[in-house]
Amino acid sequence: MAQDHSNSLTSFDKLPSEGSFPYETTEIHPFKAGNTRRASQSLELLNENSPLLEPQRVHDGLPSRDQGLSPVGALDWNEGDGEETKSIWYLFLLTLSIGGLQIAWTVEISNGSPYLLSLGMSKELLAFVWIAGPLTGVLVQPYIGIRSDNCRVSWGKRKPFMLAGAAATILSLLALAWTREIVGGLLSLFGTSPDSQGVKITSIVFAIVVVYVLDFAINAVQAGIRAFIVDNAPTHQQEAANAWAGRITGFGNILGYLSSYVNLPRIMPFFGDTQFKVLCVIAAFALGGTVIVSCLAIRERDPRLEGPAPAKIGVLSFFRQIMNSMRRLPPQVRKVCEVQFFNWMGWFPFLFYITTYIGQLYVNPIFAANPDLTPAEVDRTWEEATRVGSFALLIFAITSFASNILLPFIVVPSYRPVRPAESTSAPYYSSQYNHPSTPGTPGMSGSMTSFFPPTPSPESHSRVTRILSICQIPWLTLRRAWILSHLLYALCMGLTFFVSTPFAATILVGVIGLAWALTLWAPFALISAEISKRDALQRMERRSTDNGEPIDDKGTESQAGVVLGLHNVAVSAPQIISTLVSSAIFRLAQKPRGSPWDDSVGWVLRFGGCAALVAAYMTSRVGEEGDKMDDDDDDEQRV
Repeated sequence: MAQDHSNSLTSFDKLPSEGSFPYETTEIHPFKAGNTRRASQSLELLNENSPLLEPQRVHDGLPSRDQGLSPVGALDWNEGDGEETKSIWYLFLLTLSIGGLQIAWTVEISNGSPYLLSLGMSKELLAFVWIAGPLTGVLVQPYIGIRSDNCRVSWGKRKPFMLAGAAATILSLLALAWTREIVGGLLSLFGTSPDSQGVKITSIVFAIVVVYVLDFAINAVQAGIRAFIVDNAPTHQQEAANAWAGRITGFGNILGYLSSYVNLPRIMPFFGDTQFKVLCVIAAFALGGTVIVSCLAIRERDPRLEGPAPAKIGVLSFFRQIMNSMRRLPPQVRKVCEVQFFNWMGWFPFLFYITTYIGQLYVNPIFAANPDLTPAEVDRTWEEATRVGSFALLIFAITSFASNILLPFIVVPSYRPVRPAESTSAPYYSSQYNHPSTPGTPGMSGSMTSFFPPTPSPESHSRVTRILSICQIPWLTLRRAWILSHLLYALCMGLTFFVSTPFAATILVGVIGLAWALTLWAPFALISAEISKRDALQRMERRSTDNGEPIDDKGTESQAGVVLGLHNVAVSAPQIISTLVSSAIFRLAQKPRGSPWDDSVGWVLRFGGCAALVAAYMTSRVGEEGDKMDDDDDDEQRV
């Protein structure tokens, strides 16, 4: 894939790429003593400071992974393989599967509660059920991440877990939708009436078990998809890949919420006789189809080239590796996780209770004017209020989707490959059009299938770059945009003191969609870039040995699977805390059902706004490109 047809002599004619070139090559090791000086000279020309990593210091010619270094700094652009800039079509297919997953998740979140209540489940028991998501997220994603990191199947590390997780999710969705039929049919074999209390209780227990299995499966497939995106997108396109993931997630949200307004059984009666059944079938097709397309279109690197897998992981070794990985987390990844802890403590109340908040604003004047409504009339009023709240979420999803499309064009990229005009040693450009590439990724030609179109010529690329640079706001880096999103969310939560109508609340929710777009994009882009760079360093170290084995096993604790799994712990754990805090607030401030002016949900949302302020402060500690080094580091090697 990285073939150079320019007149200049480059390392692409010298370095092997693990099967990419049929002719004999000579390998050059940038870490050996004879090449270290040239690597340093090339880095001075590049002057690329990682937005995430501390300054690099080279000791004895070999950079240390434990010092928080960017692997880019360890390789001379003139002596390393490169990751070609991928086309938009490639990035779309790479991230497509996350859209199908989002549709499945939206069906569970938006329609699961009414369905479970219709089975006869109490609200207290429902709260226990929905804690399954963050609870399984804390344990499942790190475990799946470690297992996929150690997977040595020839067709990829992540695909087995994506496919298995998708299959389990599909089966769980269908089992949940047909709970009554499955339980009633099995118990009818023993002569039990479908309307008996035993069938009702068994159906509730069966549904609870299936929900926990469903959340387990969703976390498994999510862990595989996120690591799949990191592994197969070039370092300099990690932000672009995660922006595409955010767009497709937003589109999945729109489809999920929009489906709630359509009478699906009338349109597609062959999928089921209830709204929830048809939605589950649609989600099953969406998830299965998108995962299969992504797995067929994108070819992973052969993980067997990384050497033998570590010893089989048991329960104790799993927790031991988790603790080791937490201690060895790259400094900037740790900071992003700290931000996410408070960020998701703030977002959890909004995602789960905003519909109830808007509904309460809708019913306030009705309940105040009619204090003697019957329970049936109260239920009908709340059904209409729920539809009003669902419409606000649809506006929220549309705003988030539009923001995910526009924001990457106005936010300054954190990673900028140097152009030929900036360096006289421009042969780090690759392929027939000399487009920008990321160093240090041997054998990537096998990861891209033949139907992806080539990237534009230099003239076309320059025109596009000039156009996009006009749209960019020079001071608006990804970190600063993320800080502003926290402040915007906190401001909107504070404005709930003054909102008194569903219309005003809908506008407020639409504005919050902008902050949600950054939440879907910024943390994954920052972490993915870090992982990708470290992964490139690990492969270069492996190639610098004579037998192709890794120099040590420290890199296993910085691979995409385990790092993203720990990131999900930072996302899931605060949701459990937020649930407990919300329950305490409800106990103190909630009024009986049917009472007007119940502001308990408003106080829960304001608690989330306070957490967002802490997240904004924590985000200010995340490094970015251009951060100054200490004066005593001036003479040290920099990345």
